[in-house]
Amino acid sequence: MDYFSSWKVLEEMIAEFRKKGITIPAEAMNDLKSAKTLINVLKADTSHSDTIQKIEEYLFNVESYLASEGQKAFGTKYIEEWLKRLDEAGKKPSEKEEETRFIPGIPRDQKWIRVKPTNELSVQKLKKMAKDSELAFNVQKDGYLIVYGEDERIKEFVKKMATKYGLKT
Repeated sequence: MDYFSSWKVLEEMIAEFRKKGITIPAEAMNDLKSAKTLINVLKADTSHSDTIQKIEEYLFNVESYLASEGQKAFGTKYIEEWLKRLDEAGKKPSEKEEETRFIPGIPRDQKWIRVKPTNELSVQKLKKMAKDSELAFNVQKDGYLIVYGEDERIKEFVKKMATKYGLKT
């Protein structure tokens, strides 16, 4: 299953709902964000079956909410079209997602990840993990940490972070 394509359709649905004046609760947005985070973790380390289970759970929660609310607000036909798109997205062969954004100060040939520090993984712990993985990092004004370097080292960093974090979101 292509989780990223499914996630993308759900994100588009939320954007469409917002345009039409429907407020999306924080819980649904958190589930969508958590799914995206775990999709990225899964890309780095495919050996954790519990990651797949959590991704599916988060995506299902968002889909259920949107289908229920959308049917109330727009009718069955409107939601059936979205659910058809969602079904097709899940069946597609996995596309390689490459998000290329320009981050000042990071060489173009370097891969990067933006990490939000938490109570469990403080900025100091993340910096140490980055140094141990031979990666460079910058702390942004909003408190996020940009970690960058070779692709394989970034994947190693994500694996370490997921292991220490226990795949919680």
